Amino acid sequence: MTTPPPTLVVIRGNSGSGKTSTAREVRRRYGRGTALIEQDYLRRVVLREHGSDSSPTIAPRFITTMVREALTAGYHVVLEGILHSGSYGPPLRELIAEHPGPSSTFWMDVSFEETVRRHERRHEPIDVSAQTMRSWYTPLDLLRVPGEQVIAETSDFEETVAQILHVSGLAEAAALTPCPLVCPRCTRKERHEPA
Repeated sequence: MTTPPPTLVVIRGNSGSGKTSTAREVRRRYGRGTALIEQDYLRRVVLREHGSDSSPTIAPRFITTMVREALTAGYHVVLEGILHSGSYGPPLRELIAEHPGPSSTFWMDVSFEETVRRHERRHEPIDVSAQTMRSWYTPLDLLRVPGEQVIAETSDFEETVAQILHVSGLAEAAALTPCPLVCPRCTRKERHEPA
């Protein structure tokens, strides 16, 4: 019997839309065997690159290459970020089209005023003004890929996480990587033994 390919989940939205917290919770609930790939960490920390639709950047191809490698290794992948369609659209559409397994794409549709409110309440504050956030804000920046879902700002955190887990199939997807399957520590946890 052949192993089914892993699941790809892409969560996009404007700054302050809640995508990072949502992606982290989706991965936490699934557990080991899911890679969480965060655009901000890779672009800002690893590459120290400014985001730009007007000047060349390596981040879009770098990020989609990481996603491909994780999928090839059998990890389900949750990719999150603003991922503007201008610079990220072509490599993301290519990634989704080439992936042989299930792919689900979500856009967190939150008004600018609400993104500012959420930004002010975030657990990991970023020193950014509302004026700067306004310059980043792109309403309904969809990838226009099959099955893309728009999550309204009226969807609360719990509803959003549950929707992503169920629509993507991660709620029922089996782990495919060695750690949750054969790791002695994971096996002990499954039997409720001390790790």
